[in-house]
Amino acid sequence: MVDEALVIFTPSGKRGRVAKGTPVLAAARALGVDLDSVCGGRGICSKCQIAPGVGEFPKHGVTVGAEALSPINAVEARYDRIRGLKEGRRLGCQACVMGDVVIDVPAESQVHKQVIRKSASERVMEMDPATRPLYVEVAEPSMQEPSGDFERLAAALESQWQIKGLQADLAVMAGLQPVLRKGNWQVTAAVQEAGDGSAPRLVAVFPGLREAPLYGLAIDLGSTTIAGHLVALDDGWVLASSGLMNPQIRFGEDLMSRVSYAMMNPGGAAEMTAAVRGALATLAEALALEAGVEKAAVVEAVVVCNPVMHHLLLGLDPVELGQAPFALASGQALNLSAGEIGLTPIAAGARAYILPLIAGHVGADCAAVALSEAPETREDLSLIVDVGTNAEILLGNSTRVLACSSPTGPAFEGAQISSGQRAAPGAIERIEIDPMTKEPRFRIIGNDHWSDDPAFGTPEITGICGSGIIEAVAEMRMAGILDASGLIGSAEQVGSARCVPMGRTQEYVIHDASAAGGPRITVTQGDIRAIQLAKSALYAGARLLMDEMGVDRVDRVVLAGAFGAHISPKHAMVLGMIPDVGLDAVSSAGNAAGTGARMALCSRAARRAIEAQVQRIIKIETAIEPRFQEHFVAANAIPHATDPFPELAAVVRLPEVSFNTGGSGDGGTRRRRRG
Repeated sequence: MVDEALVIFTPSGKRGRVAKGTPVLAAARALGVDLDSVCGGRGICSKCQIAPGVGEFPKHGVTVGAEALSPINAVEARYDRIRGLKEGRRLGCQACVMGDVVIDVPAESQVHKQVIRKSASERVMEMDPATRPLYVEVAEPSMQEPSGDFERLAAALESQWQIKGLQADLAVMAGLQPVLRKGNWQVTAAVQEAGDGSAPRLVAVFPGLREAPLYGLAIDLGSTTIAGHLVALDDGWVLASSGLMNPQIRFGEDLMSRVSYAMMNPGGAAEMTAAVRGALATLAEALALEAGVEKAAVVEAVVVCNPVMHHLLLGLDPVELGQAPFALASGQALNLSAGEIGLTPIAAGARAYILPLIAGHVGADCAAVALSEAPETREDLSLIVDVGTNAEILLGNSTRVLACSSPTGPAFEGAQISSGQRAAPGAIERIEIDPMTKEPRFRIIGNDHWSDDPAFGTPEITGICGSGIIEAVAEMRMAGILDASGLIGSAEQVGSARCVPMGRTQEYVIHDASAAGGPRITVTQGDIRAIQLAKSALYAGARLLMDEMGVDRVDRVVLAGAFGAHISPKHAMVLGMIPDVGLDAVSSAGNAAGTGARMALCSRAARRAIEAQVQRIIKIETAIEPRFQEHFVAANAIPHATDPFPELAAVVRLPEVSFNTGGSGDGGTRRRRRG
């Protein structure tokens, strides 16, 4: 084989023999090596940089000489002169194999780059986006060849990139001709190859060689809040994150009230669809503006949401989801035009991928959590709780994975709470109550100091958010202000003037600036009841899955959701939100649904993986399980009426107090100690 040479690529270790004179890029493609290129081998994008080795390589059994690659040619020399190449680097599209050689492919030259997501999910994320930029040179029109501009672009993509059967929306074709002429028939085409068997689609076209990345949106469409991230599709970095309230709240705070609105008001579903699509458009525009990127470069979107939000977003009738058997109009993954769901401020041909739904009340957001946390890959038993208006719960390990939903309502997100608000600067997010003096101290979003620290200053305090109300109720229980049934004691019973009458019940005053025209922030008996209902539904759903799995304990608990990262494990267990485990076995995944959305945005393989996993997840319907109601009633106590909570008892001793409501304004006059 005198006319062939051995080529060994690292770090993949792939090797093979190629004809001498073969460009390194062509050799990489022939051997299935991960070497990037946008310009199609023209030496102008620099994505295919490689680092050839010289000398002895005993591990591979070869000796590489300086002449193993062809000399630097005029294209490489020009690129190096104008833009610069790192020492020892070559352009893989220009360097040709002339002898046995070992070639390293740097991380930045790999198509499927791996990037550590420390700020988001502490994981390695593989980059394999569905839409990628491809530089092409298109034949100019002539009188002799009367084919259309799109047909010639499609032919160029087929001959230069092996893209066959290209399709395009009318909106993309409408802008194609001026871009081709502006680029002098040299353009960068953003092409989506979804990997699901569908035809490749032309999403956008840019004049000349586009070196800036393309971008995508990862959107977690919740019942109360909509969170979005703008992500670069070359390395997966989040350039901007933002959120807004779901405008559908004006039609109903929880999902069933929105279904009822659709049932009772002709055209009500269409109203809610228009509202949420408008919100998505607003969010997309705000993210692009914040990141400073052109909207036409945003070419992909991934949306995760619960089933009711899914149907309302797509314009599907949600009424069947309000009654047994909670039938979905469609639960499969969808790859749509982004414009169909209101994402019009981005590229004209942008695509939107919506993750599959698990069941009638367990949605694509839960599927995204499953993708992010992957309980099926672990031997230990994981309970994953995505805390929101409609909590979705996963329990499983490598044997099987179960899922259910629990109607917690919006209390955990600060709604239906007297002083509640969304998480924003000025909201109380942490609180501690001295068990002796019953005096509180707190921290607000946007200020790193506690309220009793002189450095706290005099900031604007606006209310209390979800994590704040959870800690407030748990701290009240630990300080003896609240008894196990959830009753707030009077000033006389508790020994604190912060407990004041409110009709026939009591409220606890955290902060009172009313004398200066500021807010008066309290926890009322109604707030306690709202939290009790929410946490009981959450706990009952978890216990129902544990019953189905045949276990009394789990190995680990993962708190997910927009504010999961801010919930203290101790406070969550004092409140009775989650089953009893060691505090070190409770962790936070933050917005795991958003993380799963980003994973699906960045990787076609992730999309295929979750589509397959959803088929294996076993759905448990809480609405028809009598045991759910049993667990719910027992969970109304704080932390719980029947579960012994031995792990929690080892960390904190809860006061055994009981408050009487004798009908007087002070909520009764006795304090009874037990034991």
